[in-house]
Amino acid sequence: MDHERIAVLAHEKFPDRAKTALGVMRYGDQDVRAVLDRDRAGDRVSDHVPDIADAPIVASFADAHAAADGDLDALYVGIAPIGGGFDESWRSDVEAAVEAGCDVVSGLHYFLNEDETLAALADEHGVDLVDVRKPDDDLTVATGASGDVDADVVCTVGTDCSVGKMTASLEVVAAARERGIDAAFVPTGQTGIMIAGWGNPIDRVVSDFAAGAVEEMLVEAGDDRDLLVVEGQGSIVHPAYSAVTCGILHGSMADGLVLCHAAGREVVHGYESFDLPPLDDYVDLYEGLAGAVHETGVVAGALNTKDVADDAAAADAVADFGSEIGAPAADPVRDGADRIVDGIVDAGLGGE
Repeated sequence: MDHERIAVLAHEKFPDRAKTALGVMRYGDQDVRAVLDRDRAGDRVSDHVPDIADAPIVASFADAHAAADGDLDALYVGIAPIGGGFDESWRSDVEAAVEAGCDVVSGLHYFLNEDETLAALADEHGVDLVDVRKPDDDLTVATGASGDVDADVVCTVGTDCSVGKMTASLEVVAAARERGIDAAFVPTGQTGIMIAGWGNPIDRVVSDFAAGAVEEMLVEAGDDRDLLVVEGQGSIVHPAYSAVTCGILHGSMADGLVLCHAAGREVVHGYESFDLPPLDDYVDLYEGLAGAVHETGVVAGALNTKDVADDAAAADAVADFGSEIGAPAADPVRDGADRIVDGIVDAGLGGE
């Protein structure tokens, strides 16, 4: 995305249930001038999240516009509820943004451009409604071409949704670049696309074309890089999202996998009647399923310890996680991703 100054809509969800907002604020190039959350209006971002750039939290777009002295390029919808629907309580803020001459960027399954009222208003004010979850029209089935790209390919895979696969992917790319590896992030979800400015939203692609949509991105970028890190989605055991996971796994034909998990997670997020399998079962599941198309292995693990307050306890949890999956592990936010990159390089990947 080429927007420089933005406000982020996260009503009633900031920060814990505003994954898109936090992702853009932590990893995007945009200058976030304000966050919209009517429940926390009057607070500041730093009151809730200490490690990202501070900004005021306000009740409405009008307040955000005033806080930014009218200097805003876009409003980003920073939340994506299960099902990706549009909450009508957001409409007044979206309309106010359009009327102020701002683009609106959304990762919802509800396409703003198909909302006749919003589309007409955007046309009237000469602004863009950007639906990042709308796939290209020319996607097709996979051909196996991912196996022929020059770059080594690593895919982040998860024990569940919302365990930090995008974060791990971005941190691995940054750490790999620090040691001279020409690495690139391959985004497959709405937040990653908002951050990187390109990508295919795999959870919106026709199922027959999911693997092909991943392949298209790897073919586009794969001959110019040493390492491609594909952002995983969902989990292979997820009762709702496993099809997306499998499409990415097979489409990427990954040379290595990074298994991502949230410390303390025992049941599927949002589907709490489903227990998570033992961690070592995931290694066999992912390696076995991927191996039918392209032989691979779990080369490292990323453990999300944000809910572990004590650093020593977090370190113990990371060590236990690494032992259970039989690979080097780290919390890429708390520890940095160097140990994860060590596992990638030790597996002969990344061109080092």
